[in-house]
Amino acid sequence: MLVGPTGGGKTANYRTLQHTMTALAGQGNYEKVNTHILNPKSITMGQLYGEVDPQTTEWIDGVLAKKIEICAADQSPEKHWVMFDGPVDALWIESMNTVLDDNKKL
Repeated sequence: MLVGPTGGGKTANYRTLQHTMTALAGQGNYEKVNTHILNPKSITMGQLYGEVDPQTTEWIDGVLAKKIEICAADQSPEKHWVMFDGPVDALWIESMNTVLDDNKKL
C-alpha cells in the first residue's frame, strides 16, 4: 500500500517499479508486470465489490471481482497488480480489509 499526499509521487513510484521489472523480465526472478488501475471513489461500493440484485436476488460481481477473475485466469508467469489509485476512504478500505480477512489473506 502506498499512502501519501496528493502529488507526492505514489503513482510515479509504482509505475517506475512496474516498468523496471518489465524491462528486466527474463533476467533472474523478474517477469512482466501488468497493472490494472481502479479509482474506488468513482463508483459505488456495490459496483466495486459486488452486490445482490434486489429484484432477482442474484449476486452480481463487482468490477474488482471481475478484474481479479481475469488476472487469476492468466496462466503466464506475468504478474498482475490490481491498484486502487485514488483517495483513501474509510468505507472502501474497511470493506477491503473485511474481504481479505474473510479469505485469510491478511
